[in-house]
Amino acid sequence: MKARAPGKVVLSGAYSVLHGAPAVVSAVSRYVVADTSRPAEFLSEEVQAALDAGQVAPWFDASDLREAGRKLGLGSSAAILAASLYALSLAAGAVDDPSLRKQLFARGLSAHRAAQGGGSGVDVAASTFGGTLVYRLTDTTPEVTPVALPADLCIEVWTCPTSASTRELLAAVARLGERAPNEHQKWLGAQGSAAEAAAKSLLDQDAGRFIQALAAQFGALSGLGRAAGVPIVTPELSQAFPLAAAQGGVLLPAGAGGGDIALFVGDAPSSPALRASLEMASHRLLAVELGAPGVRQTCET
Repeated sequence: MKARAPGKVVLSGAYSVLHGAPAVVSAVSRYVVADTSRPAEFLSEEVQAALDAGQVAPWFDASDLREAGRKLGLGSSAAILAASLYALSLAAGAVDDPSLRKQLFARGLSAHRAAQGGGSGVDVAASTFGGTLVYRLTDTTPEVTPVALPADLCIEVWTCPTSASTRELLAAVARLGERAPNEHQKWLGAQGSAAEAAAKSLLDQDAGRFIQALAAQFGALSGLGRAAGVPIVTPELSQAFPLAAAQGGVLLPAGAGGGDIALFVGDAPSSPALRASLEMASHRLLAVELGAPGVRQTCET
């Protein structure tokens, strides 16, 4: 059996999602394919944590989420996990339907957290359910709410020339909380308020307010990174930000930042000046669509 699962981009709510604020995540049209007809050539920590006794991890192809020998930062570990679990379930006789996704999300979330020592699981939700989601942690099961992106919203995904380690960035922010709790709370509070505003604006289908909320997150993430001593917002994005603002848009890191993926969000495509600035800094516009379908059976090779 074969299954494919999409990667993701986190549009809103980075860091603050771990403290109860909502994140907005969208599945992207780049996929991992898993195939139970042959064993895995590499066993990821997440899949290993999810396997039942006697199960053999399926082979997978994650090349769609890589370029030039490095990960793009589109959530490949979660996509590998979702595709692998779905393929194994289909091979065991499960029916390819939405109820299976709900079951496997819980299993995948537990395995992902066990392998990574925590985390929100927002990327597991995107790879499993697909579409665009408002995602909020609770004391029990996370709240996952499908939402449509406004039709008059333009979102571009740009690859950055540097790779980022989410674990290292999260660790630096955690150390800030120990070293300077007031600064930590100040910037996470600002990020959380902006994340709440972003989620509400999408539920209201208000593109203008969504852009404003993302602009506020640019400021909060910049401040959090400075206080923690890490480049959550890279110098290149800071330099190009005024060009995005000049056309009524916003430029900001996707997810935890530090590199990997950047986002331009506006009511029209990025201006020639902004594109030239990003391209001069070795950023590249990625051909990808948001709101891709979640994990499912496939006949792809």
